[in-house]
Parts: sequence; structure tokens; C-alpha cells
Amino acid sequence: MDARNRFETKVTFALSRLEWLGFLTVSLVLAFQHRAEIRWGVFALLFAVIDVVGYLPGAIAHRRSPDRRVPKGCYVAYNTMHSLVTAVILAGAWALFVRPEWALLALPIHLMGDRALFGNSLKPFGVAFEPETTPAFAQFERRYRSAVDSGEFGTARTTAHDTEDSDAVRA
Repeated sequence: MDARNRFETKVTFALSRLEWLGFLTVSLVLAFQHRAEIRWGVFALLFAVIDVVGYLPGAIAHRRSPDRRVPKGCYVAYNTMHSLVTAVILAGAWALFVRPEWALLALPIHLMGDRALFGNSLKPFGVAFEPETTPAFAQFERRYRSAVDSGEFGTARTTAHDTEDSDAVRA
């Protein structure tokens, strides 16, 4: 949303997913156009490594844990492997030390698919490893929707804090 309101409404979340779908579509079209040039074993390896390293350990720990809590390391592994930065580094290293190749499209296809099709991105420590709505977030959404519906939020509304920030920007 913005740097001070780090949440998505259902509409802005859908719009973000639509953007990811655009990137997924481009990656899939490129893969289709170059399907004869793709080393499919390498493609499968690169596609799978993201979840083998980043998702499966946490998913297994989540299912085995009586309280569904997992070690923070599972979140770190998930976020590292599902990061676009990691994908760029992995693709760059592969291109440098192995060779540039179309099989590298497995990385954006996996990540864009997760974001566009499943709505999954990086995982904060404070939520369950597997998706479930936290009671605090459900309450926040209800209160936010109520405030929007009542007209509490509006473009002309200014707080003292906003004025201070505007003054600092002008200075």
C-alpha cells in the first residue's frame, strides 16, 4: 500500500496479483517459444529447489508440531528461496558458472506462479507457516472496512503528523 500502511486491501491485493500474472505470462510465453531449447531436467531442478529447500521443511514442521509453530529458520529458508533477489543471484551464478539457458525461466515461473495464482509471497514470523487468518488481522479488516464505509478516511483528512511530514518535505 505505502510505507506507513503496510497492508493490502482485497482490491489492491488482487491488482498486485494481476501484475504478477503478467510477469508469469511473459515467462510462460518465453518458455513455450523456446521449449525445444530448454533442458527440462535443469528446469525441473530449478523449479523444485525453491520448495525443496524453502517450503517443505517448514510445511513438515508445521504438520508435525502439536501447536503448529515452526522454528524461525523455516521462515528464513522460505523467504530466502522465494525471494526475487535470490532468484536473480541464482540465475546469474548459473549463467556465469554453467551457462545462460532458457531453463532458468523455471525461477520466475515458480515465483510468479506462487504470487499470481496462490497469492503467496514472503512470510512474516508472526503468522502461521501455512496460511490461516489471524484473529487480530480479521479484526483489523473489519474495523478498517467499517471506517472506510463510514467515510472516516478521505483524501482531505489531514493529521498533525501528516502536516509535519509535509513541512519536512518542503524544507
